[in-house]
Amino acid sequence: MLKDLFEYVLHACKAGLEDPDDDVRAVAAEALIPAAASLVRLNDQLLNSVVMLLWDILLDLDDLSPSTSSVMNLLAEIYSQPEMVPKMLGTAALSEREFDLNKATQMAEQEDKLAYSENPYVLATLTPRLWPFMRHSITSVRRSAIRTLERLLEVCNTRSSAGDASSNFWPTSILGDSLQVAFQNILLESNDEILQSSERAWKLLLQCPEKDLECAAISYFSNWVQLATTPYGSTLDSTKMFMPVALPRGSRSRAAKIRSAKLEHESSRMISFGSTGENTSHEKQFDLSSNVPKIIVGADSDKSVTHTRVLTAMALGLFASKLPVGSWQVVLTPLANDVMSLSGVQRQVASMVIVSWFKDLRGRDLAAVGTLLAFFSSVKEYLLDLLSCSDPAFPTKGSVLPYSELARTYTKMRNEATNLFRTVESCAVFKDYASSLNFNADMLSVDDAINFASKLSLPTEFDLPSDSEKIVLNNIESAKQGLLSTSGYLKCVQNNLHVTVSSLVASAVVWMSGLPSKLNPVILPLMAAIKREQEELLQDKAADALAELIFGCVGRKPGPNDKLTKNLCTLACTDISETPQAAVINSIQVIEDQNLLSIGKRFSNHKSRGHVNSDGEERTKTEGYISRRGSELALKHLCEKFGSSLFEKLPKLWDCLTEFLEPIKIEDDIQKDDPSITQLGRSCEDKDPQSLINNIQVVRSITPHLPEPLRPQLLRLLPCILGCARHSHVAVRLAAARCITSMAKSLTGNVMVVVIENAIPMLSDSSSVCARQGAGMLLSLLVQGLAVELVPYAPFLVVPLLRCMSDPDGSVRQSVTHSFAALVPLLPLAKGVPLPSGLSERLYSSTEDAQFLEQLLDNSQIDDHKLNIHLSVELRRYQQEGINWLAFLRRFKLHGILCDDMGLGKTLQASAIVASDIAESRARNDDKDPKSLIICPSTLVAHWEYEVEKYIDSSIMKPLQYIGSSQDRMTLRAQFDKFNVIITSYDIIRKDIDFLESVIWNYCVLDEGHIIKNSRSKITSAVKQLKAQHRLILSGTPIQNNVLELWSLFDFLMPGFLGTEKQFQSTYGKPLIAAKDSKCSAKDAEAGILAMEALHKQVMPFLLRRTKDEVLSDLPEKIIQDRHCNLSHLQLKLYDKFSSSNVKEEISTIVKADESEPSTSQPKATRHVFQALQYLLKLCSHPLLVIGESPPDYIVEHLKEIGMGTGDELHELHHSPKLVALQEILQECGIGSEISSPDASAAVGQHRVLIFAQHKVLSLFLCDVSLVSLF
Repeated sequence: MLKDLFEYVLHACKAGLEDPDDDVRAVAAEALIPAAASLVRLNDQLLNSVVMLLWDILLDLDDLSPSTSSVMNLLAEIYSQPEMVPKMLGTAALSEREFDLNKATQMAEQEDKLAYSENPYVLATLTPRLWPFMRHSITSVRRSAIRTLERLLEVCNTRSSAGDASSNFWPTSILGDSLQVAFQNILLESNDEILQSSERAWKLLLQCPEKDLECAAISYFSNWVQLATTPYGSTLDSTKMFMPVALPRGSRSRAAKIRSAKLEHESSRMISFGSTGENTSHEKQFDLSSNVPKIIVGADSDKSVTHTRVLTAMALGLFASKLPVGSWQVVLTPLANDVMSLSGVQRQVASMVIVSWFKDLRGRDLAAVGTLLAFFSSVKEYLLDLLSCSDPAFPTKGSVLPYSELARTYTKMRNEATNLFRTVESCAVFKDYASSLNFNADMLSVDDAINFASKLSLPTEFDLPSDSEKIVLNNIESAKQGLLSTSGYLKCVQNNLHVTVSSLVASAVVWMSGLPSKLNPVILPLMAAIKREQEELLQDKAADALAELIFGCVGRKPGPNDKLTKNLCTLACTDISETPQAAVINSIQVIEDQNLLSIGKRFSNHKSRGHVNSDGEERTKTEGYISRRGSELALKHLCEKFGSSLFEKLPKLWDCLTEFLEPIKIEDDIQKDDPSITQLGRSCEDKDPQSLINNIQVVRSITPHLPEPLRPQLLRLLPCILGCARHSHVAVRLAAARCITSMAKSLTGNVMVVVIENAIPMLSDSSSVCARQGAGMLLSLLVQGLAVELVPYAPFLVVPLLRCMSDPDGSVRQSVTHSFAALVPLLPLAKGVPLPSGLSERLYSSTEDAQFLEQLLDNSQIDDHKLNIHLSVELRRYQQEGINWLAFLRRFKLHGILCDDMGLGKTLQASAIVASDIAESRARNDDKDPKSLIICPSTLVAHWEYEVEKYIDSSIMKPLQYIGSSQDRMTLRAQFDKFNVIITSYDIIRKDIDFLESVIWNYCVLDEGHIIKNSRSKITSAVKQLKAQHRLILSGTPIQNNVLELWSLFDFLMPGFLGTEKQFQSTYGKPLIAAKDSKCSAKDAEAGILAMEALHKQVMPFLLRRTKDEVLSDLPEKIIQDRHCNLSHLQLKLYDKFSSSNVKEEISTIVKADESEPSTSQPKATRHVFQALQYLLKLCSHPLLVIGESPPDYIVEHLKEIGMGTGDELHELHHSPKLVALQEILQECGIGSEISSPDASAAVGQHRVLIFAQHKVLSLFLCDVSLVSLF
């Protein structure tokens, strides 16, 4: 179809591209992007016209043109098609005549004739049209521009790979500009996608011939280094940057386009690396340095300065590695200058360039490394001299000057110290002290300033004779604190800068090969960065260099490897947030308070209750985190560098992993519920808990990075770690659970088989609460850590977790409930997933578990439960299904909410399942009947007893109403043993919870359970203290106001199933509330939908709701009939009286006033209106409602006028046609009997009727009038 329609579509799109409206061009370009593959298959003439039209459009765009991205994206798609490569090959010969375009332009200007055939493959002329868009203010435009350049480079690279030796990889005339554009993108860009594309373009450009790259290095390398080393807060030197001029507007005429191309090409020649340096008129004309906006390093908050320096240094190092030997001096000179400068930033960048240079050469050409090392001999010696300067205050050998970046702060500190010294010197109190000081401000170091200020002790106010001296001393104290603050800050910054610079210098020495005889000057800076470097990128550089150093020291005697390995393993355990501290985490309550079992995004971490970390604690945590991160980075690089020979070449690492953990033998296999695991766990009981935890943490740190061939060896430690999950110390159990979770992320299949076969049985180990707690911790972390990856294993975990949700230990219940709640939404996904391999046949053949999962997800799959009791009513089908569901919950010790519509028999279903459980207990010959508790509103207590006695045999269920005064209830408690069902109210529960919570109930049923929707009410708190084997809520409206009410209900049923209230509110409440807002964003609306779906999946297995429309299909639809009634004679008289009264006029006046002044509030007027309406409503119901039993005198006179007194005749029905009509309806329905019937007392039918009235007084009136005879 596309082939048939494309020709027609193309002409329309081409017309759109030629349209002067930029919006039309944007739509046309977007329409052609999906058809780019078909477009390149067109004949050359048509294809060329389309492509050149796109290039020409770029000449006609400005900053606000919407088609910019669309046009460049279409160009990128066209050039990236494989069919374009042969076309490029076919026109490669034009590369030598690229500048003929300028000659053609000159001819056009002289002769007004043009004989030139446009060619879309002359990239030297066309590609510069992209330059102005590279630093466009709109991100999408910049992305499209660099993407187009990247695609063009890829096509040229393909052409080069195809063996076309007749042309260069990339046009020489624009190589310099292309390199500058790519480098400046790396230098200035903050968008990650554009950065990555720029890096790829840079690497493609570096595949150009060495001679072309050499010319570029001569022209630009020094400028690039200076740009990369610009200090923080300084402005980039625009004269060293490539700022392409805005290209001239295009024209639809051929001559104008060629003139534009000529101007563009001359501009490119002016700025390109091939320029002769002559000051031409064009150079003067396009000098834009004064108009270039200032770019300040660090001003962009979205861009990390460190990240920029690392990327630019790596790019420059790669560039240097591609250069021939003859041009190395071009690179060496600026690098040597930076290394020897006093600037820490320049040393950093130069060192990273050297590292990148040597790393790339070592991967490609080892022979060239030796040559380069000899070339760098003097620089290496200077680098070693820098490493010998261990004092941060004196970072340069033979110099007392600090880093140049700190010069201003040093000046400030010395000025403050000078001012303080002069003030002290002028004060008589410190005259002797000042004279004893050898103060030299010009040579004052940070430590000298701190010592000077710290030793300056001020006398107390009592020792001061005058107020003037007090003022002087206050000034001294203020100056002292200022000096301490400045010097303290300077010392911190200076130390951090020295760590960074020294580690990068040491990295450069390591990668240069040929380690010095004394390794300490190299190792110490690298280890300092591992411990203290705050920037992760720079810490990774140090870790990589340290791994390279260790790799180079294998076999060196004596060697540093064993000590370095041990130190790295020690540092991996310094983060107290990841490595449990045995002295702190000494109880399960600490884990719950600090929320240590919550990882990832499901539950956010928070501080322990009532505990606020001090500055010292926060500093310790931060330092520990940095050290752990550095050690793990080093371990990662060691794994990458050594590969499968890691433990062979570094035996100390395996020793650290097995220092306290005992690996199983290779020939041993882990069996189901292997007793050796228990034995391994017991063997660890006598070991120091913290040492054991540290050993486990080292295993956890190295697991994600371990090479594939070594993972089976690591799995030999799994049984011992699993044994530690049942350790008597809770911190060891936590560490083991975390470690196994990390191992499961990398080795999911192997680890999960062991967990299912051996950790699941620990949940049912009644002899060891430690084993159950450890298994609960492990499963909780596994469920959160593996998430969707756990889908194949979810069916094997759900049923064991269910069996533990009633564990006597609260922590076990909470952890398994959390796990179960997270697994429930995964169960539907497991249906189409093949079963995991490696499990025992017993687990594969567990049909009971499979049946349970089907029934949990779809209650219609539950078999009918046959009640072993007799009900005095026949159950409807939906009621039988409800009892099936309740029996299913009881069987698996689950809990739920039965929220059928009112009138569908919730009371009957709940009574039936309770009675059935009592009967089954008797069938088992249990000593006593299980005792159940039914809680309902106080008005329904008697009704519950009535319903139970009506439907259930009294020999089965013996209900007792536990109500009355305090004394009455005390008496009733003695009778509890005679009854098996206690019915009470919520208010009684609140009052007598101390007694009722001591009873272990079989069933606890909450009728109208939404009463506990407020989690903070006293009733809710009391109800949640009750202990019951089975918990059931009956409510037609489980959610009345907001979704948070559902959390309170489930917190009673299964505490922890929906997390804490705060977690539930964050996960579900806030997204749902935000989505309800009519002004919410699309993102908020989507988040609300996802939250609702997630909550629905989680709670639906435990919630059963049927409406009347769904289940009572045999009932007819509601019949609504309107009967019109005329007013009676008395009603008419009273209505006319009201109409002629002043009230009507007053109300009319008020209404008119309200309409004329809508903004004025008149509550009094509103009250008058509603009073009048109420009067008329009552009058229409019955006149007596407005007259009353003792009517006023004016009413009596009016009644006499119409021939009526004030006697009992006012109570007659005929005064209210509405009541007369009601009487007729009742008789038509067969309810009641005719008053004139001889058997008026006989009931005509057994039907009931429900009558609604708007006023209570009317309901009372109906009980007094003769209508009562109908009932």
